[in-house]
Amino acid sequence: MTQLSVNINKIATLRNARGGRNPNVIQVAKDCESFGAQGITVHPRPDERHITGRDVYDLNEVVSTEFNIEGYPDDRFMKIIEDIRPTQATLVPDPPDVLTSNAGWDTIKNEKRLTEIISQLKSWGVRTSIFIEPENSLMDGAKKCGADRVELYTEMYASAFNKNREEAILAYVDSAKHAYGIGLGINAGHDLDLKNLRYLKERIPFLAEVSIGHALVCDALYYGLENTIQMYLRELEK
Repeated sequence: MTQLSVNINKIATLRNARGGRNPNVIQVAKDCESFGAQGITVHPRPDERHITGRDVYDLNEVVSTEFNIEGYPDDRFMKIIEDIRPTQATLVPDPPDVLTSNAGWDTIKNEKRLTEIISQLKSWGVRTSIFIEPENSLMDGAKKCGADRVELYTEMYASAFNKNREEAILAYVDSAKHAYGIGLGINAGHDLDLKNLRYLKERIPFLAEVSIGHALVCDALYYGLENTIQMYLRELEK
């Protein structure tokens, strides 16, 4: 079964809007796990507009499933990974000032840098994943850099899903099969929700993990967190 990693950034955004500890990010992470999530994802940006550095260290004390820390691999990020040694580090090419991740790595142009970063992460025993767009040449580049997995940047799929889902998924299926064939694990994330998740899973049955935050938290406002997580897990069942 494809694992569901809940991205709790938006919980921290809500907390930060008023300060204090409500909602409690640590408790929400524990609850997500108890409700069935197989992982917790965070993206500690330098401006700490949602998850803070302190949050990441505190979460490391309580997360009992897979802990996935994503972000831009600057010195600050690498220090966090070195200290915590999470299950997975997902490398995202976004600079500190962007609102949200909006592009994948060019693994060809950035081969030298990514190879050095991934080598360091592996020396710490951390599984590596590269946020990437659905192109076979980029998958080859990720493999050459030494990545363990790629995370398909699914915004284009999600945007085109309602118009023509068959066409929207084509590049993702092709590149996922190519990546899987050369030994890369396949993750996916960005704008996945209860409408488009099942079809993605059906067409890429070997999908290892999805990381979902914004849509899941929005759905939880209506359905409740426990019920929402169960709904997402059902979408991932074969």
